[in-house]
Parts: sequence; C-alpha cells; structure tokens
Amino acid sequence: MALTTRRGALTTLGAALAGAVGLPATALAGEQKHRPRPLWRAHAHNDYEHPRPLLDALDHRFGSLEADIFLVGDQLLVAHDPEDLDPSRTLESLYLNPLAARVRANHGSVYRGYRGSIQLLIDIKTEGSSTYLELDKHLGRYRHLFTTYAHGRVFPGPVTAVISGDRAARVPMEAQSVRRAFYDGRLADLGSAAPASFIPLISDNWTLNFTWLGVGAFPDAERKKLHGIVQAAHSRGQKVRFWATPDVAGSARDALWSELLAADVDFLNTDDLAGLEAFLDANEAV
Repeated sequence: MALTTRRGALTTLGAALAGAVGLPATALAGEQKHRPRPLWRAHAHNDYEHPRPLLDALDHRFGSLEADIFLVGDQLLVAHDPEDLDPSRTLESLYLNPLAARVRANHGSVYRGYRGSIQLLIDIKTEGSSTYLELDKHLGRYRHLFTTYAHGRVFPGPVTAVISGDRAARVPMEAQSVRRAFYDGRLADLGSAAPASFIPLISDNWTLNFTWLGVGAFPDAERKKLHGIVQAAHSRGQKVRFWATPDVAGSARDALWSELLAADVDFLNTDDLAGLEAFLDANEAV
C-alpha cells in the first residue's frame, strides 16, 4: 500500500471514530497531531533482548515485535537460547499482561488514538505442535486482546499474533475453526492455496534470496524480484518482511532500507530501535 493510501485510510478512520463519539472529525485529527504516530512498518527483532522488553519498542512507536518462546512444562518462557531461560521471563509477564493493561488504559488501542493492530510475532523454539497448543490456551485468556479468526471470518483486535519458528505449528493451526493467531509464511508459500486469513505475513531470509547488502547499486534483476514479491503478496492481502538484512548503522543499511520502502515492504527488521525510528521519521514513512 502506498504511503498516501495509508494516510488516507487513517484520515477516513479518524473521521469515522469521531462520528461515533459525537465529535467533529477535526477534533480527533487535532488530538492525533499531538501524539507521535505509530511506526507500523517498524519490527523489533528479538525484542526481549532490550533492557525493557515491549516497553522500549512501544516508546519508539514500533508496530511489530518479536518474542521467542520455549515450552517448559505449561509455561512459555521467553529467551533466544535454552541456557538463557528464566522462569520469571514468561510470555505473560513480558508481553501479554502489559499489552492487556495498556489496551485497557487506552480504551481499546495499543497506541491511544490509533486503532491499528500491532503485530506480535511469536517465534516457537521448541516442538511446534505441542508448543502451539499450549500457546493457544494462553492466548485464549486474553480473548479481547487478539485479532481472531472464527469460522471463516477475521475479527480485528488491538494485537495480531503471528506464529513463526518451528513449522510443525501449522498442522494444529490449520485444524482450528477458531484461533487467536495466524501463521508466518515463507516465500515458498507465496501463491499457495492458503489465504491471508491463515497466512497474513510472508517472511524470509534476505541473504538467501538477494546478494545485495546495500553497497553499490542494487542490481536491476534483484530490484525487479523484490518488487514482484511484494506485489504478489499484496495482491493476496499479505504483508512482507525480511530478516537478516544489514543492521549496522551506516550508508549500506540506509540504502537497503530505502529500497525496502520504495518496494513497499511492510516491515523493516532491526535490533536498533532508535536507528529505525529516526530513519522512518526522516523518510516520513509510517
């Protein structure tokens, strides 16, 4: 979706919300101007490794966050490696409880005044099927927090959970007629029979699909390939994210991020929250 289209959609939504509460559209628009807009394209890779998981990313206005989980008993512990597991660092304590509290405080939104849904990418590190079935129980305790698929329809919520990591999670997910999570596809899934109501996101490793790392000119064939991927995904209502893109501050990273924006890639992946925030603000990209 083009930037102007995104802004137009936000303006229309603002007018609708204002009408619903009996306020002039200009009143709500003026209120939003005083709040920094969310950066819906910004994805916090390995978000839990920041000093304040979730909160640092939200302070930098990110629209997407990533948490790796391990199933230990009936607990979902958040860490990158097994040796880092800490019983106090659960998915609930770091993400679900704080998000639920924030949505209550903001009258149904993660970002007050903005009704867009933030993405919580949950990367399963233990066996996918059993971990997902336990995760599904946990998500069910927050039924008003999450975007929900029910009997063929999608009901938007303030947070959209997308399941990545171990591919075995797909089997129990596809069997559900009601679920509070969606599946993170790969480029191999692009154009498959699975609809966006199951696979709303296509993610893949940049370095396995492109040789360019931001130095020198972007090869024309690779630029055409990138645009083709995004157009194919968007035509099916799916979003696109690449991981393993350069993430060291400098001209190469800026050049690659600029090409991703030009191609309308939906999420830019980073560990550098402040760096991506500054880049998106400078490029007026939300």
